[in-house]
Amino acid sequence: MHVAVGVLINSSGEVLISLRHPDSHQGGLWEFPGGKLEAGEEPRAALKREFAEELGVKVCRCFPLKKIQYDYPDKSVLLDIWRIVESTGTPKGLEGQAVEWRAISDLKESDFPAANAPIINCLKLPAEIAITPNVSNFGELQQIIHTLLNNGVRLIQFRQTELSAVEYLRWFEWADQRCSAGGVKLMFNQKLADFPVATAAGYHASANRLMQLQQRPLSHSQLFSASCHNLNQLQQAQRLEADFVYLSPVHPTAKYPDGRELGWEGFQKLVEQSSVPVYALGGVARNELAIAQAHGGFGISGIRCFLNSALG
Repeated sequence: MHVAVGVLINSSGEVLISLRHPDSHQGGLWEFPGGKLEAGEEPRAALKREFAEELGVKVCRCFPLKKIQYDYPDKSVLLDIWRIVESTGTPKGLEGQAVEWRAISDLKESDFPAANAPIINCLKLPAEIAITPNVSNFGELQQIIHTLLNNGVRLIQFRQTELSAVEYLRWFEWADQRCSAGGVKLMFNQKLADFPVATAAGYHASANRLMQLQQRPLSHSQLFSASCHNLNQLQQAQRLEADFVYLSPVHPTAKYPDGRELGWEGFQKLVEQSSVPVYALGGVARNELAIAQAHGGFGISGIRCFLNSALG
């Protein structure tokens, strides 16, 4: 069964959910609204039809977010998840179903069909992810981590390309302790063979490492992300069930000068062809979050945009 599912979030950061009828499959549980595709129907068209028929909501703009294949004992479903960024109309249960806006932090897997768990995990990803810059000494690293924690960042990719594996791991373990104490997750970015499985919140693969992988490199209990610059890499990340990706460069940077940037339109074009949460990276300012999301991005990532005071 192929189902189109919509994620609609209001200005208060609450997501729209509806209650399944008691006599339906997985009845009595909450769900993210949507419905089964009709014969020959495209997922986007099905999503718009279902939201209009069931909720009285006109979906104006939406982007693919994730695909989930799940096998129940009595049924297999393919959930085609879409993030709705523009709509009109006040949601109402036009088929007698209860509907409500619920804070994302209050979403509980036990309230939803099992196939919805990856959607909940996805929605709980932060809108901002910081990446550490290369630093020349340990004291500078300490200041960087201190600044990021004070700036409200909830997820950090620990990137230090100029360290040996031994020194990287030593610095990572120190930073991980500090981040964990502040409720912040730290992701490992080095060779997979050196990945500290027991402690790290997740693993990040460079674009080159991504293309060498044959399967998801760790369980779904930890985060897996990757760097992408083109459609082929985005599709590889989707095949490997990455939790999210960075797509860059949106703007010109020192590494990617004028002429190689995607721009917001190029960014959106790639997002529309991939079903994985995408973070805009490359010269993106912190105040461009709304712009990134309007172009299909799940959020933003960067180095300087979270460290202006520390980098000068």
